[in-house]
Amino acid sequence: MRRMASVLVVEDDQFVRSALIRQLTDASHLVRSVGTALEALREVAHFRFDVVILDLGLPDLDGSEALKMLRGITDVPVIIATARDDETEIVRLLNAGADDYLTKPFSVEHLSARMAAVLRRARSGAAEASPSSVIRVGGLTVDPLRRQAELDGVRLDLTRREFDLLAFLAGRPGVVVARRELLAEVWQQSYGDDQTIDVHLSWLRRKLGETAARPRYLHTLRGVGVKLEPPVCDSGGTGPIR
Repeated sequence: MRRMASVLVVEDDQFVRSALIRQLTDASHLVRSVGTALEALREVAHFRFDVVILDLGLPDLDGSEALKMLRGITDVPVIIATARDDETEIVRLLNAGADDYLTKPFSVEHLSARMAAVLRRARSGAAEASPSSVIRVGGLTVDPLRRQAELDGVRLDLTRREFDLLAFLAGRPGVVVARRELLAEVWQQSYGDDQTIDVHLSWLRRKLGETAARPRYLHTLRGVGVKLEPPVCDSGGTGPIR
């Protein structure tokens, strides 16, 4: 795939899981991984993914039940990864909301090709449906179309630049964004003073009820950049695999 994707791998077999993480990461994708259906539901409730790779043989719920529950809270594309090759079962899963399926074993090249096809369809459909969608990260809700943001149901009073900064970071939850990229995308400047970013981050933190010393959503990695992610208590303590 030419475009990097944010991928959630739901697989309880540690060997298969590690192989998928390694291969997808080597292909420049952003990967998070869990081993149960309930962990997967928690992940998609707090993070935005481009695609979910879902194994059917999970220890807590059958994959078909997991798919049903996923479809109740998100429309993220789901690719079923299964050792089952029963045509009736596969048709049932596709009708239940799966976007595609792969029969194990499969190569990362085959998976990447299926992901590319699914993402092309999803992005085409999103472009036709709406130019914007509401972003939710933990208790934070950002509506780019209406330019409104709420924290735990309370409307945030943001300046235009504060909103732009928040929306840009919220659209990439858990991803460290370099200051140079913030200047280019939020301020439309190829170069500038880092203090401009620091001042706006400080104002934004204040309105989010946090400080640099006690961050909740906004985290600064010195010399690297900034990331926005839900507080640990909201995300169930899970973290990125790599």
